[in-house]
This record gives sequence, C-alpha cells and structure tokens, in this order.
Amino acid sequence: MSLEFTDANFQSTVMESDKLTVIDFWAEWCGPCRAIGPVIEELATEYAGKVNIGKVNVDVNPTLSMNFGITSIPAILFVKGGQVVDKQIGAVPKSVLDKKIQSHL
Repeated sequence: MSLEFTDANFQSTVMESDKLTVIDFWAEWCGPCRAIGPVIEELATEYAGKVNIGKVNVDVNPTLSMNFGITSIPAILFVKGGQVVDKQIGAVPKSVLDKKIQSHL
C-alpha cells in the first residue's frame, strides 16, 4: 500500500530517507490522477521495502505543492538523498514509471 505524505511528515519520510522515494502529487477531482492511482498502488506493493512510494493530496498539502513548483497533476517526483532526481508529468503506463524507478536504484 502506498504511503501518505503530508506537510507534517514529508521532511522525515522523504527528505531524510536513504531510499528512493516516488511521490504522486494528485487530487480527488483529477481524472488522470484517479487513472494512475492503481498503478502507484501496484508499484508500492512490488517495491515494498526497497522504495518508498506514496501520494500527496495537493488540496490538503498546498505547501508541498508550492515548494516543488507543482502546477500540473498528476505530477510524480523521484527523490533520492533529499534531491529531486527525476519527474513525470501526466498519467503514463506503469512501464514508464517502472523504468524510471529502476534507473535510480
């Protein structure tokens, strides 16, 4: 199951993590976000223990969205060592995200 990242836990669970973290910035009202949601859940299950995979609801956590310059959703950021190492905007097939994860492991 994917994690839920918030303004409150982001620093400790993402920025200070020694693992690659995949963050899906999404909103309830966003159709493409709902379409990619099951893909995020599948990846979270497949990479459990190796990669932190979670979601940020942009409506509930506007500070995170502003800090990362999120203007379009879904926006998926790949963070490693406290730095954004890759980004994907828009809904894409699982294979695209899987390839990006593999390249940063």
